[in-house]
Amino acid sequence: MELISHNLGCIRGGREIFDGLSFASKAGKGLLLTGPNGSGKSTLLRVIAGFLPAAAGTLELHGGDEEVPLGEQCHYVGHLNGIKRSLTVSENLDFWVDYLGGGDVDSAMAAFDLDSLAGIPAGLLSAGQARRLGLARIALAYRPLWLLDEPTVSLDTGSQKLLARVIKDHLSGGGLVIAATHAPLGVKFTQTLNLGSAGERS
Repeated sequence: MELISHNLGCIRGGREIFDGLSFASKAGKGLLLTGPNGSGKSTLLRVIAGFLPAAAGTLELHGGDEEVPLGEQCHYVGHLNGIKRSLTVSENLDFWVDYLGGGDVDSAMAAFDLDSLAGIPAGLLSAGQARRLGLARIALAYRPLWLLDEPTVSLDTGSQKLLARVIKDHLSGGGLVIAATHAPLGVKFTQTLNLGSAGERS
């Protein structure tokens, strides 16, 4: 499986964020997005997820399901956790099971050490616990491509290790991960895309 971008461009608010962006990310190899604030890292993730339109170029997931839109083959985790504060931890995951069309709540809770918090309303969670709950959906239902925008925000060292283990397992199973982060993920990404240097790839 491989995600290929060819001459991708995006314009937001009348401003060109990036243009002529070409890269390829293969299964099992993480792609790390780097560059200064405002260089387009979050924007690129949102374009891949289908939340923002591309102004030019193409995105293709080779080896994916050709009948399913690219965005529906992604897990996207942005700056917000996407949880419902009035629902308990387990109820939040049940909601995501319904939304994603299936999933294993028990394994997702175990992956992010949420078992002891299952019956607690999400509104009572600490920032780190809420972040773990928001991340748990990547372990809930399979999607080949994970798009992670600053995923370690609010996570302590132990929680960062949990996330690193989940990412490693996904990559070793042939998945794709594209992440934008200013903090170490504890995972060796084999590819880097520097949006601050005309989209150079190393």
